Amino acid sequence: MQMFRTVCVLVLAGMSFAAVSSNPSVQDEVVADEITPKLIPQPRKVELQTGKHRLTPEFRIGVESRQFAQLGKYLRSRLILATNYDFDVVVGEGWSKVSGLRLHIDERLLDTLGEEGYRLTVSKRNAEFLAATPTGLFYAIQTYCQLLPPEIGAKSVQRGIDWVAPCIKIEDVPRFGWRGMMLDSGRHFFSVDAIKAFLDQMARHKMNRFHWHLTEDQGWRLAIRAEPKLTEVGARRSETPILSDRNNGDGQPYGGFYSQEDVREIVAYAAERHIMVIPEIEMPGHCQAALAVHPELSCTGGPFEVATRWGVHRDVYCAGTDETFHFLARVLTEVCDLFPAPYVHIGGDECPKDRWKDCERCQKRIADEGLEDEQELQAWFIQRMEAWLNARDRQIIGWDEILEGELAPNATVMSWRGVQGGIAAAKQGHDVIMSPTSHCYLDYFQSKNTEGEPPAIGGYLPLKTVYAFEPIPAELTEDEGKHILGAQGNVWTEYIATPEHMEYMTWPRGCAIAERVWSAKDVRDFDEFSVRLEAHLARMKVLGVNFRAPKATD
Repeated sequence: MQMFRTVCVLVLAGMSFAAVSSNPSVQDEVVADEITPKLIPQPRKVELQTGKHRLTPEFRIGVESRQFAQLGKYLRSRLILATNYDFDVVVGEGWSKVSGLRLHIDERLLDTLGEEGYRLTVSKRNAEFLAATPTGLFYAIQTYCQLLPPEIGAKSVQRGIDWVAPCIKIEDVPRFGWRGMMLDSGRHFFSVDAIKAFLDQMARHKMNRFHWHLTEDQGWRLAIRAEPKLTEVGARRSETPILSDRNNGDGQPYGGFYSQEDVREIVAYAAERHIMVIPEIEMPGHCQAALAVHPELSCTGGPFEVATRWGVHRDVYCAGTDETFHFLARVLTEVCDLFPAPYVHIGGDECPKDRWKDCERCQKRIADEGLEDEQELQAWFIQRMEAWLNARDRQIIGWDEILEGELAPNATVMSWRGVQGGIAAAKQGHDVIMSPTSHCYLDYFQSKNTEGEPPAIGGYLPLKTVYAFEPIPAELTEDEGKHILGAQGNVWTEYIATPEHMEYMTWPRGCAIAERVWSAKDVRDFDEFSVRLEAHLARMKVLGVNFRAPKATD
């Protein structure tokens, strides 16, 4: 994926949440003895009440319907390890008489709360979770857990903790429907457990789109039964660039891939956390690992090896042979079977045209299709793949290079080279996901002083810059702005080889992204966010997340 990117800095800090709300009148209703909650992302409306809510062993969890009984079990799992309180979960009859925590769905609230909003009312004796959908209830659970002491996230019993929360009323609705994170498993492979931990952190921050980058020049990570050599050969490279010296290799063979059973496990795990998994299968470029298996799909015929250096490689899929499209159809048939999401990300970025210019088959394709040049050939390639996927009830997403030539009719554009691509796509009536390097690339350094920092691709993206991000550019009209689905943070892994390093680069900048895509537009006080973040990091510490604490010198 993108190797040559400009700098994008996301800044994450905190805000003191006192009577927080985008509605200033709420502050007048706050009582003097409140416990000030410090929540991330900041809810839309918060009304503090008199008194304290105390979690006790006598509490039970009441769930209105068996249709969402799993949510009751999930809530129990979030509370039981630290408290050692063996909460009963009452489903169906008798749920409303439960003293403790009650989960209720009212579909009449769909117009008010939408698919993902919720109301949470915490009183001395009870906590009421109300939403129009199970997804809304899930997010109410995340907020409730943040109201409790940080130790609630511990994986072992915590003695002597007063499990108290403020009495409070919260009504919350997200600003954007696409609240995403991307993880690159192509450059470095991350285990199923590491992926699950990443998903858990996304869920706690109410993020709902996991963009999973699975194929690259340096490794093909997805098992395809019709093409077993893609992982037998394409998932392994002979060496990896040294993290501190990109021009030299370490001499150590490297590999790893996800079986289809792994993928189904991860997709199911994400779904339980109300996260959609969007796979990325790169084309026409970033495909040298595939060409190592199928050199006949290139313009030159190879031979090739799985790439051992980062960067943009000149050998790409040949657009002039139908075998390329037959191969991609075999791959995507299984991708569509594994991933129920309505989207498939097809990349489309950083595709050099050198080989196409010298390829007789590609030049013949240009002539036969009445195309003007290689730029239009790439657009034709993307449009052909879009038509194939549309016929199977999938929409494509592509990086903003797919705007070059003629944009595929139904494509969603992911704008990474700044926001201009997103602006252009929205003005053409296409949906857009904002992910500019200037604010969303989490492989960039977090400090100007890189001494003592782990390796990074370069650039400088502090927390404060991330927090300043506004997904809807001022250049768009109100109607054009409706095409901005949301935004996401991207964790590219050329220089990130371990889960610990990945967490260090992601959090707390990912917290800032989560707030920017969930909270109201006018929630913008970085100093206040920084206060809330300080408390939030205590929660993350208990969870064992290897976050990077913000520094005054950043």
